[in-house]
Amino acid sequence: MTPAIVILSSAALPLAERIRQALGGEIHGAAARIAAADVRFAEAGTHLRALFAEGRPIVAVMAAGAVIRLLGPVLADKAAEPPVLAVADDGSVVVPLLGGHHGANDLARQLAATLGAVAAVTTAGDLRFGVALDAPPTGWRLDPACDAKAAMAELVAGAPARLCGTAAWLEASRLPLATSDAGGGSAAGDDFSASAVTLTVTETARAPETLELLYRPATLALGIGAERHAPAEEAIALAESVLVKAGVSPLSLAGIFSLDLKADEPAVHAVATHFGVPARFFDAVRLEAEAPRLKNPSDVVFAETGCHGVAEGAALAAAGPGGDLIVAKHKSARTTAALARAPAPIDMPSTGTARGTLYVVGIGPGGVEWRSPEVSRMVADATDLVGYSLYLDLLGPLAEGKARHDFDLGAEEKRVRHAMELAGEGKTVALVCSGDAGIYAMATLVFELLDTKGVGPAARRIEIAVSPGISALQAAAARAGAPLGHDFCTISLSDLLTPWADIQRRVQAAAEGDFVIAFYNPVSKRRRTQLAFARDRLLEHRPSDTPVILATNLGRPGETVRIVPLAALDIDDVDMLTVVIVGSSETRVVTTGDGRRWAFTPRGYSGKAGTGMRSPGDAAISPLEGEMPGKAEGGGPGADVSRIEQSKTSSLAVPASPPSVLPDISPSRGEIGQAEAAAIRRALP
Repeated sequence: MTPAIVILSSAALPLAERIRQALGGEIHGAAARIAAADVRFAEAGTHLRALFAEGRPIVAVMAAGAVIRLLGPVLADKAAEPPVLAVADDGSVVVPLLGGHHGANDLARQLAATLGAVAAVTTAGDLRFGVALDAPPTGWRLDPACDAKAAMAELVAGAPARLCGTAAWLEASRLPLATSDAGGGSAAGDDFSASAVTLTVTETARAPETLELLYRPATLALGIGAERHAPAEEAIALAESVLVKAGVSPLSLAGIFSLDLKADEPAVHAVATHFGVPARFFDAVRLEAEAPRLKNPSDVVFAETGCHGVAEGAALAAAGPGGDLIVAKHKSARTTAALARAPAPIDMPSTGTARGTLYVVGIGPGGVEWRSPEVSRMVADATDLVGYSLYLDLLGPLAEGKARHDFDLGAEEKRVRHAMELAGEGKTVALVCSGDAGIYAMATLVFELLDTKGVGPAARRIEIAVSPGISALQAAAARAGAPLGHDFCTISLSDLLTPWADIQRRVQAAAEGDFVIAFYNPVSKRRRTQLAFARDRLLEHRPSDTPVILATNLGRPGETVRIVPLAALDIDDVDMLTVVIVGSSETRVVTTGDGRRWAFTPRGYSGKAGTGMRSPGDAAISPLEGEMPGKAEGGGPGADVSRIEQSKTSSLAVPASPPSVLPDISPSRGEIGQAEAAAIRRALP
């Protein structure tokens, strides 16, 4: 899990960026002071405790004492603490506060080396012996039944230690080690005292003795085969029985391995989750290479999969050429399992291929403030980013260190297919959309390509997660008030992918149904008549003074949110970056004491209470009186039409908007031109 870099002031941003370059992760900043953070929070203590509770590593550019005080209420289980580091505001000192033996000390040393700082490690074992006995390196696990604290206390007090087995990382430490001989004595032939600490390297399933630390090397590979939709409970039970037969600890499992055709098989992943290890997959060619070493080759399996054995073949492929099959294939009704042992801990990053993951994310209108924490986490976790180049630019520092796959305007299907095929290679990919990924955006294409088999077999087996974003209609509605308070719909006026006759029919139905309507892609350089058609149809079914919201350049210099009457809607006031929301016959405008005017559509609560749709307090509420041509002062069609216009310098009754915001208009539908994209990029911080 990537770290959360927590800062309280904008002055700490440069240091936070250096920390991100060293460790990855995302910057979390105090909302009142920092606009450019990936995640913004209102109260530091609440946010830190939430991060801690979810097990997120924390790097706080704060005083060490402040971090401890803020986390105090949730400090209870040392064994479950994530790494927590405090970094001096000048970057001179890095202090691992919590989780020292869960990676905090190593993180502190890594960060200090990058910053040119001092890593203030205070853990006794680390300082004296150069090793954390309760935090072995990757590929090793300490059996949780062992009392590491007692063992370390004895060693610090001067007790001798003996090593039973081979572990280069222990041998390279400053521990007072002697290697046990066959009789259990020291290498020099001396007997060990009863207080000696024993460090044992073993896969064997047994309980530790007093002052014995059992280290489990991740040398075991469990191969699993399964029929489609085999019960997870059955696969888990078979896997456990194989480990019992071998007499080995599940803590020595490096991973669960299978054929790539099973990358999306729930039972295989259930076994991996049960044992807390990753699942990896091999293609049939790689498994068939193990055929000479199989104990139970099967022509039937070969006919179905292209290899003579899945469980045995996968276990042996993971264990490598020096590995041995220690439990041949065992069967249950619908699953198979086999176990192999490697001569050294298995290097999982280079063994097999993970099931790929595709995150389909909506970054909202574009700015940090309107991007969800879940989307930020997904982007931070991704190895590859795919999207229209402008959308990737809007991610700012969050995109740094990622493999970018930029696409020009249009080419949506090519873009989505590329993202899915990348994930099919075992990568974690974020397909980046503006607004909400499921509203006139890329999420639907993902599932369409799955439905039509428009991508390769590996891409059809990926894991998919879709995360919502703030859509343009939500952003526009929030700026203008609450026009979506009752039934509403959205209609795209682009006829590039939808026949114009279908669009006309939908506009007519929405007009007759008295829906509030959000029009996406209202105009383009070549399309100027569709919005006029919609306006004219709506005028047949609702009052001419119905409020219409025109929201343009939300969150950028030149932002305007205007309210005009339906009859005065001028197509020339709308461009490709405008979202148009037309109210229903019930939509009204209210003016607050500061002169600000808000559009809203009543939900009908006062009517439900039996007092009619309008309460006595609604006396100040009216349609757009005086705003129709001819009613405004001066009269006539050429009279000034009153409207709400809000720019970045206006006094708004809403929080400051993000520094860079873009409506969620799909390029082929909204046809955002290069000039518009260039202007948006120039406005980026």
